[in-house]
Amino acid sequence: MERITGALAAVRNPRTGADVMAAEQVRDIATSVDGKVRLTLLLAPEDDATLVRDVRQAIERLEGVADVRVDVRDPAQSEPTPARRAPNPAMSQPMAPAAGGMGRALPVMEAAPQKAPPKVPEPVAYPHLGRVIAVSSGKGGVGKSTVAVNLAIALAKAGKRVGIMDADIYGPNLPLMLGVDAPPAVRDEKIIPLEAHGVKVISLGFLIEKEQPAIWRGPIVMKIITQFLRDVQWGELDYFLVDMPPGTGDAQLSLVQATPVHGAVIVTTPQQVAVGDALRGVKMFERTGVPVLGIVENMSWFENPETGKPIALFGSGGGERLATECGLPLLGQIPIDPRIQEGGDTGRPIVAAEPESRAAKAIEQVAQRVMERMAARQG
Repeated sequence: MERITGALAAVRNPRTGADVMAAEQVRDIATSVDGKVRLTLLLAPEDDATLVRDVRQAIERLEGVADVRVDVRDPAQSEPTPARRAPNPAMSQPMAPAAGGMGRALPVMEAAPQKAPPKVPEPVAYPHLGRVIAVSSGKGGVGKSTVAVNLAIALAKAGKRVGIMDADIYGPNLPLMLGVDAPPAVRDEKIIPLEAHGVKVISLGFLIEKEQPAIWRGPIVMKIITQFLRDVQWGELDYFLVDMPPGTGDAQLSLVQATPVHGAVIVTTPQQVAVGDALRGVKMFERTGVPVLGIVENMSWFENPETGKPIALFGSGGGERLATECGLPLLGQIPIDPRIQEGGDTGRPIVAAEPESRAAKAIEQVAQRVMERMAARQG
């Protein structure tokens, strides 16, 4: 236990400058005989969410520690919220209390008393962000981040002031795709976003190690999204794009609870399995009051380099069928182009690197239709 408290005493809260032990931010330290450590971290709304990572890593470095679980709790609340993962069967017995009165036996999750669900916060408007648009997909692997990045650049090329936020905290790919990777500066207690291809960008990938997995649940996801909205010096924007993680989980709900979202763009590929998942994404946004601007079908076809004829590698018509079923417009169909993948790996998105390509023109057409849809909704 002394090794654990000693390691935690070296972790300082960037906001206060005090170590987490002296500030009594760490509570209920408990250990198991097989090297598992569990504790509660009191994290105020104004604290940096990366403090959770720092606490966990400080303990993981200790010899003999097999697993670390950090339960995050708002000091104003009375019940901890798991920030790592649900307990496994090996944790079914209460942990041994820590020595010296530093901890106590903690109940397993199944035995915890049921509390009333917390009140859902009211969304906060950020007028300087302009029109907030979520770019989402029902499943991974459909090129959602590729579409989001190129759509942002296409809007910037059309003369709009554009920012993009990487809300895919489990797989933050925007640094690689935009070719920027540096810790953002802080000025007057505001994070200064990086800029690439005329687009301002912020990503969790700028703040954590590349190999560090983001094993975070709802409260931390909400905190990160809120911090990126509130504490980044975005300036005055016309469009603020949010690259969402796949699916309909914590990040999507956190975004619509954090700020009014003016529209969503759903990305799919032609095959039925992707269309079915995308349909769930459409329904999720509709149920949370977010208007869906339309469907983008990515990887629609591959152009035969010898004949110029399109080859439907992943089937055809899926995006159009989804749009028809949902009563939404098909914003565009983007062909398969090896240069899209190459540009994503080298930080040269195709709209910027190959503006005359069919794929770039298709994405610019999507951007034009998004602007038209937003203008119609404003009117």
